[in-house]
Amino acid sequence: MTMAETPTTSAETTTAAPRQRSTATDLALIAAFAALIAACAVIGGIPVGGAGVDITLQTFGVLLAGCVLGAVRGFLSVSLYLVLGAIGLPVFAGHTGGLAAFTGVSAGYLWSFPVAAALAGFLVQYVFGAYRTRAVFVFVAAMAGTVLNHVCGIVGMKLYLDVTWSDAITFDAPFWVGDIVKSLFVALVAAEVHRAFPRLLGRR
Repeated sequence: MTMAETPTTSAETTTAAPRQRSTATDLALIAAFAALIAACAVIGGIPVGGAGVDITLQTFGVLLAGCVLGAVRGFLSVSLYLVLGAIGLPVFAGHTGGLAAFTGVSAGYLWSFPVAAALAGFLVQYVFGAYRTRAVFVFVAAMAGTVLNHVCGIVGMKLYLDVTWSDAITFDAPFWVGDIVKSLFVALVAAEVHRAFPRLLGRR
């Protein structure tokens, strides 16, 4: 090795270290939020409405992942949670797991989770990026994910139960009040997180 090569090698080492730390941090955050969603899913589990779908804190964890981590990491954390459930870990509502949940009455809600997190995260990260420390803007983003989740849930119940659209909407209706409240808490928590860690989603 010549002396001319030394600065280049040092520069490569210097730039590689922060990149590795950043990747490790991203993986840790994705895993942590997947665990948070699992914890939220198994707390409570109250059946409401006429379709037998439980109301849990699951959507709180899903939307918080998107609003705190952003579109990509939020999507990945929720996807990891679904994978853990799919392989049989009891991380779904009612302490259940396995592939049956992806074809059951609540399948529409479940399948929409990663996309709902990504949508909320995209809005917080790119549309409301300069205002993500303000809860009102994060609330709008969380509600966008909530609306998507409910639309998919209605479609899933209609197909699984073979009922009319009106019946499916009626089955879904009892979840709205709780999910609006959960979106409000997501907004309050996520705004405080971004206030404390302004570089979590990059520069504003």
